[in-house]
Amino acid sequence: MAKTFDVVVLGAGPGGYVAAIRASQLGKKVAIIEADKLGGVCLNRGCIPTKALLKSAHSIHEVADLKSLGINVDLKSLDATVAVKRASDIAENMSKGIAFLMKKNKIEVISGKGVFKAAKTLEVTLTDGKKEEVTATNIIIATGAHYKTFPGLEHDNKRLIGAWEALKIDKLPKTMGIIGAGAIGMEFAYFWNAFGVDVHIFEMQPNLLPIEDTEVSKEVEKHYKKYGIKMNLGIEGVTAKNNGKDVTFTVKEAGKTVEYNFEMGLIAVGMTGNIEGFGLDKAGVQTEKGFIKVTDMYETTQKGVYAIGDVAGPPLLAHAASHEGVTAAEHLAGLHPHAIDKMNIAGCTYCQPQVASVGFTERALKEKGIEYKVGKAPFMANGKAIASNEKDGFIKVLTGKYGELLGAHIVGTQATELIHEYVLFRTMEGIDEEIFATIHPHPTLGEFLGEAVLAAKGRALNL
Repeated sequence: MAKTFDVVVLGAGPGGYVAAIRASQLGKKVAIIEADKLGGVCLNRGCIPTKALLKSAHSIHEVADLKSLGINVDLKSLDATVAVKRASDIAENMSKGIAFLMKKNKIEVISGKGVFKAAKTLEVTLTDGKKEEVTATNIIIATGAHYKTFPGLEHDNKRLIGAWEALKIDKLPKTMGIIGAGAIGMEFAYFWNAFGVDVHIFEMQPNLLPIEDTEVSKEVEKHYKKYGIKMNLGIEGVTAKNNGKDVTFTVKEAGKTVEYNFEMGLIAVGMTGNIEGFGLDKAGVQTEKGFIKVTDMYETTQKGVYAIGDVAGPPLLAHAASHEGVTAAEHLAGLHPHAIDKMNIAGCTYCQPQVASVGFTERALKEKGIEYKVGKAPFMANGKAIASNEKDGFIKVLTGKYGELLGAHIVGTQATELIHEYVLFRTMEGIDEEIFATIHPHPTLGEFLGEAVLAAKGRALNL
């Protein structure tokens, strides 16, 4: 006999488990199917463990600055094994927390791999090898994504690795080449460099973090050069080969071909959806360019079947996946949620200095011919930043002719914690006068969120 539910969620990452919880809150009988650990890539092999590693890396830099604060200590030694184990332990414990949430919300967890046999029917191969059939009125696909590969850029999981393997390395190599200067490449570069690895980044775009505002990218580049991280930007092409004892990057730049050798190489050139091996064709679910096609309510080409998170396409971000899960759950329950404005999903990179942004870059506004004003507030002019020894970086806003916030870009120690006000401001479709009327606490880094908007209007009070 098949198990029957109102909603079955395929995949228990930050999109899947949140969708399951919201559906349960709305009175649905829910099951979630997961072949690996609850929490998905984000909790177990991505967002959370990498932030644990970055905390270790940032602490190394903080120790170096303590003497200027009157604290005389010496850095005795570094142990990457402890840092990596701590990151793994944190992920393990948080996965148990997801299990608690499933139990609390009366969601049945089915451990195994689910494959569509029909539009509303899944066959699950359980972890013990037995098979079980599951049917549901609605199914939410949240199967995530995996590494992209290109000819000459294939992972071998030994010397040419991706982010998931990178998390497990506790005996660090002396040299590491990184292909790709997006968030993954940048965060690992920061961690490895802090622990003494000679790091070299290769990127085809002209700047690190190429999707960010150019001024922000250049600020991060300045700091990475201070750390001693090497970088070749604006290259024409690169391939990587495992030679057994090391890896060779063959790089084309300025019309020449140059070879670089490293003990290991990280390939961080993007992700593509997990759409193979789930029987999507039998469910009548169509795909496009490596992802599942969805409506603005995340319903697929098969009515009653939804897709959320990385498998449904960019932006491939955990917080986007969670919100998409809520949207899908509410829609299938007959509610009328707002469609998600993807331009109002903040991007965050947790290297140091941190980077956070929402909306348009200045580069994009110029390309679109949109009228705008720029306001900048450097942290070196902020009292709290100076007192806290956090004066690197700045806040930059781009406002429109009506005072609307077209884009916001923050680079600095607390950037990822500061971006929320601007996201909320854009969500509420505010204008600059409303930020002017908001009294920001002093002394804080956050008071410069208002100062930057004042600067765009030529009204800065502390700059």
